Amino acid sequence: ARLAPGSAMEALRAAGRAVLRSPRLARHGLGLRRRRKLPESWADMQEPLLEGMCFTLKYLGMTLVEKPKGEDMAAAAIRRIVATARVGARKFQKVILTVSPKGISLQDADTKEMVENISIYRISYCTTDKLQNKVFAYVAQSQESGALECHAFLSPKKKIAQAVTLTVAQAFQMALDLWEATHAGR
Repeated sequence: ARLAPGSAMEALRAAGRAVLRSPRLARHGLGLRRRRKLPESWADMQEPLLEGMCFTLKYLGMTLVEKPKGEDMAAAAIRRIVATARVGARKFQKVILTVSPKGISLQDADTKEMVENISIYRISYCTTDKLQNKVFAYVAQSQESGALECHAFLSPKKKIAQAVTLTVAQAFQMALDLWEATHAGR
């Protein structure tokens, strides 16, 4: 079913409100690279997302999963990643995660080297874990092997993890809108 132009954004806003029922998203800087304050209506703005919204996070690790989506699957995968991360005595890699309608790109925060670039079409799920509420994770299909991988990141605050999740949801909606606009003339 095709949504009316205004209802797509309304559906996104409703999803955002549902995710953030409690507590509300803080309206101050969210660990963004440029420390730019987000406006009250940041979920309604498309221009910053088209350029890419940047978040500085720590990469916890990756595990393989069997299903492309699901809250229980993601929670179990995050538990495995966090448990593995706690066992290792290494320092976590600090990354700049950039979300845009094209997908998610990961850049090493220190060296500025590109770590990975994931197309929005390969991402099947993203979440902020309920128990590990500072952890943001996404599930994507590996370009090399085709396997489903869950990648997890630690944010400084749970509100930043929520903001990353909402930004990815907004990127999905914008990618769909752009795809529909390009295919409407055919």
